[in-house]
Amino acid sequence: MYNDYSRFKNVRFLLRGGPIIMMNSCVAPHAQKKTKPSKDRIFGASEAAQKRISEIGADAVINATIGCILDNDENFVVLPTVSKVYRSLKDAEYFKYAPIMGLPEYLELVQNACFSQSRPEGFTAAIATAGGTGAIHHAVWNYAEAGDTVLTSAWYWGAYNQICEDMDRHLATYPMTTPEHKFNLAGCEAKVREILAQQDRILLIINTPAHNPTGFSLTPEDIENVVKMLEDAIAGTDKTAALCLDVAYIDYAGEREEVRKIFRKLSNLPKNIFGLIAYSLSKSFTMYGQRCGALIGVTSDEKQILEFINANKYTSRACWSNCNRGAMDTLDTIYSDPELLETIQKERAHYYSMIQERGDIFTEEAKKCGLKMLPYISGFFLSIPAKDPEAVCNRLHEDNIFCVPLAAGVRVAVCGVPKHKVYGMAAKIKAAMDEVGED
Repeated sequence: MYNDYSRFKNVRFLLRGGPIIMMNSCVAPHAQKKTKPSKDRIFGASEAAQKRISEIGADAVINATIGCILDNDENFVVLPTVSKVYRSLKDAEYFKYAPIMGLPEYLELVQNACFSQSRPEGFTAAIATAGGTGAIHHAVWNYAEAGDTVLTSAWYWGAYNQICEDMDRHLATYPMTTPEHKFNLAGCEAKVREILAQQDRILLIINTPAHNPTGFSLTPEDIENVVKMLEDAIAGTDKTAALCLDVAYIDYAGEREEVRKIFRKLSNLPKNIFGLIAYSLSKSFTMYGQRCGALIGVTSDEKQILEFINANKYTSRACWSNCNRGAMDTLDTIYSDPELLETIQKERAHYYSMIQERGDIFTEEAKKCGLKMLPYISGFFLSIPAKDPEAVCNRLHEDNIFCVPLAAGVRVAVCGVPKHKVYGMAAKIKAAMDEVGED
């Protein structure tokens, strides 16, 4: 990223290897590996799209980079009732400190928002976090030891790896789906057993439903099988497992109560398996910038739920101290008024249908033109496997189409692409892939 190395005084240039900065570092050794300039793939792609828009206008550009809802006129979407409630709060509800754990009423109501009619049997508790990202942070910090390997699927949200690396944990993956487009339980189990042969615990993160970045979802039966697999993998040992469900997109995954049936499969967990749920207000309530969510714990052991509360409260104090009070008060107000809640659920259902229509159009056109893609069920994103995602995305820039190059393929944020622009996208992506030599 830095092209002008003349600014650095203690720089030695090698004729072949480029510049080597020879200076004393004030950064601690553990952090030095993080100091290399880098650019976030998602926001980098978004910046490139915005630059092109400034040059030729929004009508000529397809920006499929950022996971925020835009309507079919490309206006940024905030659920109208959420905006109204948020703007009506009193000053104290915005600006006073919230407790470290979160507002007491929020901690109960956020569980209602997450579980609805499918609260698992057992002990549950919640702690407010800085968005879903904060929830994942706490899960990794408190349920994986330094040096441990954390497991998720091969298609994953990139921040998982950054969070793990920042804490001296490692991220391993398994193939998410079978050739039949089913959840790859066998692949997951093989990797679980491999990791447990090297360490005393395992944290398994599953992003479902409406997986980011593919739109895939596990069924309740899949979750039941995962729990049984973990139980079998640690049977007869002193080892433990934590299963973290990242449900950031749950309210855009299908019928509200149906998609929540997965939580019932966390009922009456064995005492050596702990359930974690990373919930976010960002997507469900279109409060992206307010950075509020929750980490919810599920266990059959009362002592372990107290451990969950105390450990995560301590970590919160060491990270952000207090989360966004205005976001918590907004949710409290909504869930204290059945009419408000019903209105918001109707508003959300409208946008869910809008996004689903876009994904279905793309999927159908992909089939017609022979574009291979991961199984899309619902959600903000869909993905196309590619050997050289950067090359594909760079070629698409020539057609003024901007997507996100991931390690294993190209992510398309259909949540932000108006319906009329979705038509023809699949064929253009297929043509770009053919041109750069993809199968």
